[in-house]
Amino acid sequence: MAKTIDEIVEYVRNHRCYSHPIFHNWATVNPPTEVVGALFHQIQRFCASTRPGGNFPTAVKDLGLLDESSLLQEIVESEEDHGPHLATMAGFIINCTATTRVFADLYDRDAVESKLKEYSDQLLGNLPGYNLSSGQTTQCRRARAVFDRRKQTDTESTFRNLGSALALEIISNQQLIPGEKHCLIDSGLYAAKMSDPEMHYLLEHWGEIGAEQHHEKNAIAAVASVLNESTEPLIMEGVIDFLDSLVNLWDILDAALLESGCKSEVALAA
Repeated sequence: MAKTIDEIVEYVRNHRCYSHPIFHNWATVNPPTEVVGALFHQIQRFCASTRPGGNFPTAVKDLGLLDESSLLQEIVESEEDHGPHLATMAGFIINCTATTRVFADLYDRDAVESKLKEYSDQLLGNLPGYNLSSGQTTQCRRARAVFDRRKQTDTESTFRNLGSALALEIISNQQLIPGEKHCLIDSGLYAAKMSDPEMHYLLEHWGEIGAEQHHEKNAIAAVASVLNESTEPLIMEGVIDFLDSLVNLWDILDAALLESGCKSEVALAA
């Protein structure tokens, strides 16, 4: 018997990715500028891969799933301009950590992202498989590869993509965005407020009227309407592909940059 949509949603919520402590550890450790920059770079590179729809909405439409395609296209269109906002937020937080201002122009996306990559190369460049050209860890590339599949239009890939989209939107709404709010706002580390114009990315995504809440509802509705005994295994493959790849990325960043939430002896003694 196929899983119900509620059972698939519950599977996502029970996965280790959903409760990963990376953002709580970020708030606990209060990492230095270079670490914050490296974290933002890897997050930015991963998030950039999730925004383009590629051939995905069209492939869904070609299966005769017009309403489902529309729901997915809404998500794609909503995400189109979020890259620059994330870069601005990252630059703002970096400036808050530094003794001297790092970025004179927080809206110069290229300058911000270039510096974030520099921090990542500096701290993560010796990891096995790290790609200096793209500034991506092996785990980041694998997480991004899940969304490279959106180029494919065959039926099996399309249903796997539906599963990955569902898991992405649940994690984004209930782990990633709340986690960023916890370490960037609630922790008080950066004296940042949701109302700060530089924090627009988080404001737009957070809460009951935020973009991620809407995206999650769309993804659940799209998957629920096509779920049956033949599609459920493919949908679950997509769910698992996404969750397992992202949790591996969180693991390596947590261990390499945050030491899994353990403050150094120097920090504890300060």
